[in-house]
Amino acid sequence: MNEKKHAGLIIKSQSGFFDVQTEESLVSCQLRGRLKQGKHKGDILAVGDRVIISILPEGTGMIEEVLPRERAIVRMDPRPRGLYKQILLANPDQAVFVFACTNPSPRLRMLDRFLVIAEQQEIPIVIVANKVDLLGKEKAEKLFGHYKEIGYKVLYTSAEEKTGIDILRYTLEGKLSALAGPSGVGKSSLMNTMQPGLGLEVEEISQALNRGKHTTNFRQLLPLEGGGYVADTPGWKSLALWDTQPEELDGYFPEIAILVPQCRFNDCSHVHEPGCAVLEAVNSGKLHQQRFESFLRMRDGLSNKR
Repeated sequence: MNEKKHAGLIIKSQSGFFDVQTEESLVSCQLRGRLKQGKHKGDILAVGDRVIISILPEGTGMIEEVLPRERAIVRMDPRPRGLYKQILLANPDQAVFVFACTNPSPRLRMLDRFLVIAEQQEIPIVIVANKVDLLGKEKAEKLFGHYKEIGYKVLYTSAEEKTGIDILRYTLEGKLSALAGPSGVGKSSLMNTMQPGLGLEVEEISQALNRGKHTTNFRQLLPLEGGGYVADTPGWKSLALWDTQPEELDGYFPEIAILVPQCRFNDCSHVHEPGCAVLEAVNSGKLHQQRFESFLRMRDGLSNKR
């Protein structure tokens, strides 16, 4: 007799066990042995993966098939046999980067690095400028407004005054969102204001992930009341631009990428060449100075790795 198969989503991973949410129920599963066979250069399974499972008589399940990933947040983990592709989150619909307008001061170079990593991994981006009540909307827009001009979605929020909470809830609803941002920016308070109790869970998972090391810690999706999930994904600071050459970096800065075809030289580094459309845009004020400096620093870092 054939076992009935069920489609589901992995919402928690810990020590070889996977909680899979199907339409009917939550099932604790293990991976079928045949799927483990052979050499693997990356994680076979990760939170966010869509799978096909069979349910055993005792109510637990076996993962029979892993459906193709649309995208993933990837960390390359150096190992004796070469680089191993560790999947922090599979199939994210968007990356939501939370930074404070003040207290602490926004670390925009860190944000720029996060943006480049998300661009490289083809993950749609939302920027949340939190604690807008401490600075005022006008000053907050001076700090973050140029990101909207580039084309990124920017939300201005305050957990204290409940500003922007409805649009944040709408932005997350029905999607699988990777949450990230430096400590102290009010991410947990923001989540608590949007959905009571959610921020506490985010904080607990964040602390557990930061205490653990790589694959030894658990990962989990947190369900949203209106549908969808959020995943706390600390560790973006350690995500390397592992497959990026210095000359490719301009493609991950949207406002620079559109200028590249106008440069005089095909191999323009945008550092010193005559006829460089990027340098001309910087000098004329059309290209934001801070973003250009972030580009130069990242390019220099990639060049030094060679």
